[in-house]
Amino acid sequence: MNEIAEQLREQALDTAFGLELPELEDVVEVQEEILIHIPPIFRDYLLYCSDVIYGTLEPVTVNDANSHTYLPEVAAEAWAQGMPRDLIPMCRDGHQVYCIDQEDKVYLWQEGNEEAEEVCEDMWHWVRDYWLVS
Repeated sequence: MNEIAEQLREQALDTAFGLELPELEDVVEVQEEILIHIPPIFRDYLLYCSDVIYGTLEPVTVNDANSHTYLPEVAAEAWAQGMPRDLIPMCRDGHQVYCIDQEDKVYLWQEGNEEAEEVCEDMWHWVRDYWLVS
């Protein structure tokens, strides 16, 4: 994790108005709002790297309810469109959503499909294999 997180931070864009990292309380509040446990690796990403802006993918955030990447809003929309309720969205990419299950496995779900396809063993592998190459 540390190696991939460092690589992500090195690639991050400098912006005039950057994102802020959430506090643990922010993550707990969002978890209570979406009524599903946020798995440990995803929680760590949210706490330590969710302020990174890089490439064309925009992973979810938990500290700004007005953001288009706010996890509860992205989750409500994805679940309403048919994404399995046991998955948590990590990143919307057009008409597909990268999402994570309770065992930290990452899936790709496409609108209109009932099933999601497993793509990575955890969030950090997704960062390395999908986000950093976007």
